[in-house]
Amino acid sequence: MLRVEGIETYYGPSQALFGVDLSLNEGEMVALLGRNGMGKTTTIRSICRLTPPAAGRVVFDGQDLDRQRAFRVARLGLGLVPEGRRVFANLSVEENLIATARDGDWNLQRINDLFPRLGERAGQSASTLSGGEQQMLAIGRALMTNPKLLILDEATEGLAPLIRQEIWASIKILKQQGLSILIVDKNLKDLLPLASSCVVLEKGRSVWGGSPDALAADAELQNRYLGV
Repeated sequence: MLRVEGIETYYGPSQALFGVDLSLNEGEMVALLGRNGMGKTTTIRSICRLTPPAAGRVVFDGQDLDRQRAFRVARLGLGLVPEGRRVFANLSVEENLIATARDGDWNLQRINDLFPRLGERAGQSASTLSGGEQQMLAIGRALMTNPKLLILDEATEGLAPLIRQEIWASIKILKQQGLSILIVDKNLKDLLPLASSCVVLEKGRSVWGGSPDALAADAELQNRYLGV
């Protein structure tokens, strides 16, 4: 479904990615890992064409994304949950969800079944929600686009433990339902049991790829690239 081949991305004259490769098949959940500042968010921005790569290829669902505008990439079926959530603060919970809605299986009722808190707070301004509730809203907003691939950047960063477990439970449900997922998160304990494969970035390069079991069993690899 997704193939990233040797992408190189710049912010002005500064190069951030020096050749990132990854692939994701339909129904898989791929974990994109690395310490802070290693290029994970830039990789996601490159895939979504928010920061287009200067070299390399991104192919999604059989289509080369070169020269595609970000909004057209979203219409192809990429649903992004950005780092920092970025909900529409001045809109209500329900308005946030409706604003991105496209025809498909995901609708308000299904979102509220996945995240009952959102149904309870449908009329509240998004700015009044807790950080965890805003993350649920950001995931729900992406799902309302009825994506073929859901991308989560720092899925549970900064959330309270109980909320974090609710988010992981919802991600597990999404995977069981067959949704393809690309995810960035530092919590290996919760992430690795759900992932199909892992890609590790170091200084803007893909330095390791393999199974979650192989990563979990290799303490030296974790210490070298993930700092755990």
